[in-house]
Amino acid sequence: MRGLVQFIADLRNARARELEEKRINKELANIRQKFRGRRKKYVCKLLYIYILGWNVDFGHLEAVNLISANKYSEKQIGYLAVTLFLHEQHELLHLVVNSIRKDLLDHNELNNCLALHAIANVGGREMGEALSGDVHRLLISPASKAFVKKKAALTLLRLYRKYPSIVQLEWAERIISLMDDSDMGVTLSVTSLVMALAQDNPEQYKGSYVKAAQRLKKIVVEDDYAPDYLYYKVPCPWIQVKLLRLLQYYPPSDDKHIRGLIRESLQKILDAASEMPKNVQQNNAQNAVLFEAINLTIHLDTEHNLMVQISSRLGKFITSRETNVRYLGLEAMTHLAARAETLDPIKKHQSIIIGSLRDRDISVRRQGLDLLYSMCDASNAQPIVSELLKYLQNADFAIREEMVLKIAILTEKYATDIQWYVDISLRLIATAGDHVSDEVWQRVVQIVTNNDELQIYAAQNILQYMKADHCHETLVKIGGYLLGEFGHLIADSKGCSPIEQFLALQSKFQSCSPSTKAILLSSFIKFVNLFPEIKTQLLQVFTLYSHTLDSELQQRACEYLVLATLSTDDLLRTVCDEMPPFPERASALLSRLHQKHAGTSDKRTWVVGGKDANADPKEFNLVRNTGLKRSFTTNGNPSLGTNGGSHGPATKASSLGTDGLNDLAGLDLTTEPQKTLRGPNLASAAHLSPDWEVGYNKMLIKAEGVLYEDVQIQVGIRTEYRGQMGCVLLYFTNKSSTAIGSFTTTLDNRSAEHLKIETKSLPEPNIEPDSQTQQMVMFEARSVFTDPPTIRISYLAGSLQGLTLQLPVVVHKFMDGAELSSEDFFKRWKQIGGAPREAQKVFGLVGKGRTSDAAFTRRTVEGFKWGILDSVDPNAKNIVGASVLHTSEGGKYGCLLRLEPNYDTNVSQHRSQTFTSEP
Repeated sequence: MRGLVQFIADLRNARARELEEKRINKELANIRQKFRGRRKKYVCKLLYIYILGWNVDFGHLEAVNLISANKYSEKQIGYLAVTLFLHEQHELLHLVVNSIRKDLLDHNELNNCLALHAIANVGGREMGEALSGDVHRLLISPASKAFVKKKAALTLLRLYRKYPSIVQLEWAERIISLMDDSDMGVTLSVTSLVMALAQDNPEQYKGSYVKAAQRLKKIVVEDDYAPDYLYYKVPCPWIQVKLLRLLQYYPPSDDKHIRGLIRESLQKILDAASEMPKNVQQNNAQNAVLFEAINLTIHLDTEHNLMVQISSRLGKFITSRETNVRYLGLEAMTHLAARAETLDPIKKHQSIIIGSLRDRDISVRRQGLDLLYSMCDASNAQPIVSELLKYLQNADFAIREEMVLKIAILTEKYATDIQWYVDISLRLIATAGDHVSDEVWQRVVQIVTNNDELQIYAAQNILQYMKADHCHETLVKIGGYLLGEFGHLIADSKGCSPIEQFLALQSKFQSCSPSTKAILLSSFIKFVNLFPEIKTQLLQVFTLYSHTLDSELQQRACEYLVLATLSTDDLLRTVCDEMPPFPERASALLSRLHQKHAGTSDKRTWVVGGKDANADPKEFNLVRNTGLKRSFTTNGNPSLGTNGGSHGPATKASSLGTDGLNDLAGLDLTTEPQKTLRGPNLASAAHLSPDWEVGYNKMLIKAEGVLYEDVQIQVGIRTEYRGQMGCVLLYFTNKSSTAIGSFTTTLDNRSAEHLKIETKSLPEPNIEPDSQTQQMVMFEARSVFTDPPTIRISYLAGSLQGLTLQLPVVVHKFMDGAELSSEDFFKRWKQIGGAPREAQKVFGLVGKGRTSDAAFTRRTVEGFKWGILDSVDPNAKNIVGASVLHTSEGGKYGCLLRLEPNYDTNVSQHRSQTFTSEP
């Protein structure tokens, strides 16, 4: 490769671009003639030329051929060239797919890694669909080295971000199992993949929640990690951050055991961060974990003791000298404001938060704005809005539009004084100017129109703005609308005569855009109807603009001119009738604001805007009925919850024409939520494993025994029931000669409304040969249920193994035998006869050659928790029983049984009755 070294030296020594170009052209000509002889060296030269920015239009096929070389050095250069020269739509890409597949199937890990790099860097849809199965195979293969699994996980992540359909839903359980991998690098990479997948398919990847909680506890509490992953005394900070973030993608678990695992880990993290280390790297790593732990604590919203601790800490963070810490502190406090029941702890720091608006870093200023918006309520709205208006004059252009939206929403939401609302809204529009979106001024018009108390004050104020020498065009639009609709209400006031209103609007006419001129023309036709004394001046305007070059304005002016000069005023009065109140719709202000936060790669489980904005996380059009609605609703008019109407002035004629004359801010800008693809629920009864019923049937009448057994695993069960409560202990024994990894159980409650399940302990993820782990589950019968729960058991034993079993938790387990006299039995039997409380069935024994006798039948009935009543039935062969079914919500149900066995034919007739009473 000396020629390559010399070529690079020549280019570095070239003093002018012309000399460099001359040397490159000479080398390209040489390469074209001698390519076949030394392919590797010449491809390297082409790569160097390409990296320098020169166009290389040949040699791509030679690079593709190098991929198939046997030598690693040649294959490496080939892959490097392919990833640089080719893109996902390149015509040569289909030639390399088979070569890449061959390297993926190779037993050489280095070749596997080269192929994975190429797929991740180039991989288009065609390549991804062709090779994703092989990448997944490398990821899950027990023969793959840790560094290959790590690269395979990241390759799948890269493909998924481009084309989500490439990752199959059926892979979920196997991918989740790798979160238990002993190699921290694999765990980190797989967790990154699961984080992306879980955001789009939360139901399919819900098993990752328990995995994340368990792995977090092992790292933080049990110090179970490789020594190499202790970064400046902080164990595995990258994995901790990802696990904490993953737990925020799901609602808090109802399982007390899982909550306990998370609570223990969070407390340990908070305790470890009680002192600030002087080492910068340790401080950064510790803060990264700490802030994510704080966000998770806020997300859980149930750990009161932890919430008290973090409230005081956040107050210190927002005053830190470090910009990053201040930013993260403000962000976490914004999250707290979005979840907390009370804002009092945050209000203590209001002056510091307001001061953050003048921070030297724009990110901190933007985050301070978010926090002020979220922490605002009726008690502090006026000072916060005033501060935001002051800051708006000097705010960065990048955040002015968002500030205007937030000020407008807060002004409307917490206004209890009509004059304050009008003053702030008009002052906001006058200050912000071009940064006021259409939704803001349309919302002001909408609220004034729907509230009688506002109309006179708003019309007087907007007229004063119109009379000023400088008035922004947005105010002119509001002025045209409000004066056209409500100008007659102030016509008798000093300085507000019809001619003064007309002259004020006319003075702004020439400097406005066509859409604003259209609004003013419509206002003038209103004036013709309301103020006949200035009709002559108004007709002059219509006559002038009936000759304008703008076709829409010309048509509007001509129509208004004809309308104003008709012999009678009947049509004019009809067309210019008062605008009705606007209908209530989703707020376009909030829609526009939340649209700015939509589409991020990390889908938040909360939105900026306070507790009320997060009452339903699925809703983004979250304007609650505000102080405006309470104080402004008069005369039975519906208050303006949201948007409706038209951009034009308050005239029915205004719905004709210009492009701004659609429904007034009536567009709901929120996008449809992404539809989640749901894969099969492997824990459901639809996926029960073969031979599951053998042990299940035995355990229906026994308290302990073997529920399932095969060559690898044995599942034992022990149960105890007291009243409506039941405790089930499951024992999992590894019968094989090798260890089992990533052992996971998932319960599926098909009777969730009637049966409560609470996990008390989880099995260990790793089971050594001939060893055992156990799981305790508590059950509570709330009322009568019919579908027993099922359990999904998955584990790694070479490959992923899975079992779905039905647990023998059935309604009769919550029964206790009762004693009744013969008289009481028949009395109750007669009282509650007939359906639906009485059922009768004839059945035989299942199984070829099965027979029964009196002893067997009695044992079976007793196993079903019936108290057998002897000497009640005249026929001694018949069995009579009584029991009480215990439920927590339905109370106690008395149950009666009469079994008539026919031992000759092995057929029995079963009659039972149920009555609700005390035993």
